[in-house]
Amino acid sequence: MIAFRDLITRADSAWLQHHVGAEVLRVIQALDSQGGKTSVLREVFLSLEDPYHSIATATVRRSLFELLRHNEAQQLATALNLRGDAFEALAQVQLSRGTERFRLCCAFFGLLEETREAQVVSPTIEEVAARYALFPHQQRAAHSTFDALDSGRRRVVLHMPTGAGKTRMAMHVVCRHLVANRATLVVWLANSEELCDQACDEFKQAWSLLGDRSVSLYRFWGLRQLEMNEPSQGLLVGGFSKLYSLAKSALPQIATLGDKTFLLVIDEAHQAIAPTYELVIRGLTARKFDMPVLGLTATPGRTWNDPEVDRRLAEFFDRKKVTLEVPGYRDPVDFLVKQGFLAEPSFRQLQHESGNLTPMELEKLASDLDVPAVVLKKLAADERRTVRIIREVEYLLSKHHRIIVFATTVDHASMMAAVLSARGLAARSVTGETPEGLRAASIAWFKDHSSDPRVIINFGVLTTGFDAPQTSAALIARPTKSLVLYSQMVGRAIRGPQAGGNSRAEIVTVVDTALPGFGDLASAFTNWEDVW
Repeated sequence: MIAFRDLITRADSAWLQHHVGAEVLRVIQALDSQGGKTSVLREVFLSLEDPYHSIATATVRRSLFELLRHNEAQQLATALNLRGDAFEALAQVQLSRGTERFRLCCAFFGLLEETREAQVVSPTIEEVAARYALFPHQQRAAHSTFDALDSGRRRVVLHMPTGAGKTRMAMHVVCRHLVANRATLVVWLANSEELCDQACDEFKQAWSLLGDRSVSLYRFWGLRQLEMNEPSQGLLVGGFSKLYSLAKSALPQIATLGDKTFLLVIDEAHQAIAPTYELVIRGLTARKFDMPVLGLTATPGRTWNDPEVDRRLAEFFDRKKVTLEVPGYRDPVDFLVKQGFLAEPSFRQLQHESGNLTPMELEKLASDLDVPAVVLKKLAADERRTVRIIREVEYLLSKHHRIIVFATTVDHASMMAAVLSARGLAARSVTGETPEGLRAASIAWFKDHSSDPRVIINFGVLTTGFDAPQTSAALIARPTKSLVLYSQMVGRAIRGPQAGGNSRAEIVTVVDTALPGFGDLASAFTNWEDVW
């Protein structure tokens, strides 16, 4: 047995010149007068000649065998089961790639089993995976959205249940638009810092895989400042409150931004006709009546008991709505649960007899669109109610690792987190009054993949744009008349296995007597079909 390289060191200059070839030899010598040296020719031969090819080619193979010593030739002939004179037998042997004799010969020269050819031969048919792919049901919805934005008034709502991938589908629309149009700006409007952050993170991932050039990502919410003449091509993610403040003080600047905008995306689109939102949207579209507008929502209505308001919203989007259509399922939620995109939710009620409300409070409760702050404050001050909620959270912690609680007020959230912590449980509160850095740290703590049970208690900030798939239980202690708000709260705990979540989720709703409540996710999805 001898290594192939060691065998070639025995070759003299004439042998090497013959196998390297006259043309190659002339080039080498033209470049370097020492190029004809045996050591140089040896390296040239080894770099030019694949050992497996040398052994498979009869003329080269016979030359190689001539370099063997007598005892080596006998060993190789024996390994190949050849009879008679070793050198004569080796000169006549047939070695075809893929045969056992060829493998044994290669092994004699210290060559591993040949794999190089298998590596370079590509398959006839090969599946190429998309790294920012959509599921088939999402693909159908995305294509319907493309078609709707190209026709009529070019406004459409993408209506998908929470957890169905609205943002991902919308980013396909945004990226396709940016690829097709060079100098173009897309504006994405959202009503919370969490939604704005979510949109930016999703766009960076989407564009890195779907984009065809470098574009700018502009952030305009919170403390961030941006001159409206700065954005050019790319995506601007703007907070509604920030843009509303600008619109009140300098509406022409909003119009300037609108002049450069060629696609407007409205997250939580059911808010589009609210006065504050309407001012911003009208400012952006004032000089571009045909600007494509894409709305995203899990609840395409403003209320649950005022069809006129909901009709106005439908008319704003030209009564065009794209939703999931899955043959064999009565509604999309059933499909998403069965396929594991959403968790199977179980709903329980925690009944509590509300404290006595004054006639004025009852009148305000009846007239306001949602439960007034004065009533929420009175409920939060009910000690018996809070004790029942704390006990329910402790019970849920025996079954779940991540629980989100929607408190009744800001103070209620802070107080319950403090009580749970004092009782040795891992709990933190997040509200609109929580400093931005502390809020981000608390959310990251809750999303951490540690196995210890954790509770996050919030008021008013985690109903949208908060994605923590591990969450498998929600306790809703904030009474509301808003089906939209209730659906959003439920949605925080129902990510399914396909979305990195759980197969089952538990939703506990505190039902205060004399106050309205909801309890079914599918009915929330189909509540507004009549106005569309």
